[in-house]
Amino acid sequence: MVFAELREAIEKMKVVDSHAHSIVPLDSSFAFINSLSEATGDALSLAPYSLSFKRNLREIAEFYGTESSLDAVEQYRRLSGLQSISSKCFKAAGISTILIDDGLKLDKKHDIQWHKNFVPFVGRILRIESLAEEILNGEMPDGSTWTLDAFTETFLKSLRSVANEIVGLKSIAAYRSGLEINPHVTREDAEIGLSEVLQRGKPVRITNKSLIDHIFIHGLEVALQFDLPLQIHTGFGDKDLDLRLANPLHLRTLLEDKRFSGCRIVLLHASYPFSKEASYLASIYPQVYLDFGLAIPKLSFHGMISSVKELLELAPIKKVMFSTDAVATPETYYLGAKRAREVVFSVLRDSCIDHDLLITEAIEASKDIFARTAIQLYKINIGEELVGLKASDSPSYVIGTNVPEHSVSLVRILWADASGQHRCRVVPKKRFNDVVRKNGVGLTFACMAMSSAVDGPADETNLTGTGEIRLMPDLSTWREIPWKKQEEMVLADMHLKPGDAWEYCPREALRRVSKVLKDEFNLVMNAGFENEFYLLKKLEREGKEEWVPIDSKPYCSSSGFDAISTLFQEIVAALNSLNVAVEQMHAEAGNGQYEMALGYTACTYAADNLIFTREVVRAIANKHGLLATFVPKYALDDIGSGSHVHLSLWQNGQNVFQASDASSQHGMSKVGEEFMAGVLDHLPSILAFTAPLPNSYDRIQPNTWSGAYQCWGKENREAPLRTACPPGIPNGFVSNFEIKSFDGCANPHLGLAAIIAAGIDGLRRHLHLPQPIDANPATLEGKLSRLPKSLSESLEALQKDNVLKELIGEKLVVAITGVRKAEIEYYSKNKEAYKQLIHRY
Repeated sequence: MVFAELREAIEKMKVVDSHAHSIVPLDSSFAFINSLSEATGDALSLAPYSLSFKRNLREIAEFYGTESSLDAVEQYRRLSGLQSISSKCFKAAGISTILIDDGLKLDKKHDIQWHKNFVPFVGRILRIESLAEEILNGEMPDGSTWTLDAFTETFLKSLRSVANEIVGLKSIAAYRSGLEINPHVTREDAEIGLSEVLQRGKPVRITNKSLIDHIFIHGLEVALQFDLPLQIHTGFGDKDLDLRLANPLHLRTLLEDKRFSGCRIVLLHASYPFSKEASYLASIYPQVYLDFGLAIPKLSFHGMISSVKELLELAPIKKVMFSTDAVATPETYYLGAKRAREVVFSVLRDSCIDHDLLITEAIEASKDIFARTAIQLYKINIGEELVGLKASDSPSYVIGTNVPEHSVSLVRILWADASGQHRCRVVPKKRFNDVVRKNGVGLTFACMAMSSAVDGPADETNLTGTGEIRLMPDLSTWREIPWKKQEEMVLADMHLKPGDAWEYCPREALRRVSKVLKDEFNLVMNAGFENEFYLLKKLEREGKEEWVPIDSKPYCSSSGFDAISTLFQEIVAALNSLNVAVEQMHAEAGNGQYEMALGYTACTYAADNLIFTREVVRAIANKHGLLATFVPKYALDDIGSGSHVHLSLWQNGQNVFQASDASSQHGMSKVGEEFMAGVLDHLPSILAFTAPLPNSYDRIQPNTWSGAYQCWGKENREAPLRTACPPGIPNGFVSNFEIKSFDGCANPHLGLAAIIAAGIDGLRRHLHLPQPIDANPATLEGKLSRLPKSLSESLEALQKDNVLKELIGEKLVVAITGVRKAEIEYYSKNKEAYKQLIHRY
């Protein structure tokens, strides 16, 4: 009787079946015997002699009140009809929710809607390989042969079009080419793979590893964008599968890839016989979850118990989930649920006997395994009464935190506009979960037409107050706000409608040019920002508010840093909690000026991290009664503040900006030189993105280490482009280059997009760098071109730059040009207005 409460809790619970398949009619060619075994062909004749088959058949016969034979059970099924046996099985199974992978090919299978006759909630899991094959089995609109670009575009568009209608994605890569997914699969290899697949004719079956990896990685990108879990077949299955390649340890390279660390991955089937390996992965990778369907009920009773125990040896209980992996027949749902209750009770009871758990903890564990974790993970909108959970039992899933829903009240949805200002909409947490996370919030077209001076649409942007977009939260950027523990924040994309990116979206512009760089040259640009800013304190003088520097300490002053070290400790701790790496910091040369350098990462993440960093610095300074400003020239008689960015090129996880041997010119590779030469060539027009205000050009002056001339140098801090040889890099080699003419008012996504566009042009035209300038460029007057001295000059250069217009987007460039013209007009008429910029940047 000691465990009666645990048994009762498990037996009465309405379970969530998080992975199953469609049911077929009784006249389907899918034989009933196939639902009781993974064996096929001749091997099926011996399946009735396995322990699990005998037990499962006997239990179905007892449930139906027939003889324990296959013929007797099948006769009962025919006489009763599918509707009757389905109702009987689902009622006895106590299932409240089923999530169906309908990508399995089954003769005459019922659609998702049909299953809603038997359970309150049915969700769809989309199998990505099935979608890819469906696309390739179709025809191109113009009748031509599929190209990789056309296929990928159609695949992504199809996924995004249904992303808000499904609860997750699934991959069967283990069946096709194994789980050793290459996250850096090249475009060339994927193209060869597609060609091989198409040459085999139709119906298409994709088995080429490079194409499978290409599909998998793009599926992950969509999963991240829409915050969808990705289920992965691991471990045993039918004979199409090479079990050696289905070990989840093969996924380690993928799991280590920081691009996808926010995507929640579910390892299906207890990864049997690799259950211990799966448990290990779930224990060390926060994004890995486990599902034991198929292992239960297809193993012997001892096998089921040992498999679940192995999963729980290392994995957190809150990461282990129930499913039936039912297929074709309602009886498989019944068996999966019945057997899972027995097995989980046995495992949790033993854990109590062994003093691993208290009875109360075991009951809570059963709720997690059978319902709570799946409800959170797949964001299932189902009433608590249907699963027997209290409202407090079902906290909403939050990336990177275990804070329950009731402790978080508000969510900030952030974006940076064309003028580089950070803005946000704020919604209650419940509305965010119920509506906003899938449908976004409405925002006027004018949001990308506002200048730093006026919160209204600028002329000549072609954007007005007519028309509305959707701010769609990118849930991979969802974070708890470190300085406001009851609030969260998330960066947003701009969509015309969910899944349809708006061409004016800065984050999408950066993705767009990054894709061209990847597709054409198999390159990824990494970036790391140095943030310079002033810390100001408020004084009252003659009844007027005035903000002045907190000190007048010199460059790299230890006493200057000591005075504000407590503030920086808080800033660094906050950034660490947001997964933003800080490499170093120091007092700068201006009065009350400081610099903080961030670690490098892929440029899309670097831009996001810069926005988070500015938010943290300003908020924590404000908490201490200070004002932090990133304005390029806070005081015209003091040093300016930049947001220098260090850039490198990567290919298949390796830095290819650096030369491979000492014979290479300038210590950089050929692609590195061509890319950098493109940036140098387009630098005057790039400034319209990276130095977006008239005030920016008060900073870019000779003899200020801000880069005033169109040149480059080796470790020359007066050059706007500087190659760097940081500690650990062999002498004579360079690992990256720095752009100094980038400031804290720039939208980082737009700035990096312009840089990549210029670099692509350099690669396409195989440009070469001129000789480096090793002296102060100001001493070479007449030999070097001066960079634009004003925003008007950089805007003039942009208007002539067809390369940037084409790659960034004509309409977006028109809007940016309109905003810049408004800045020029306003500040030319209001000479002292720049002093108010400290409250905007």
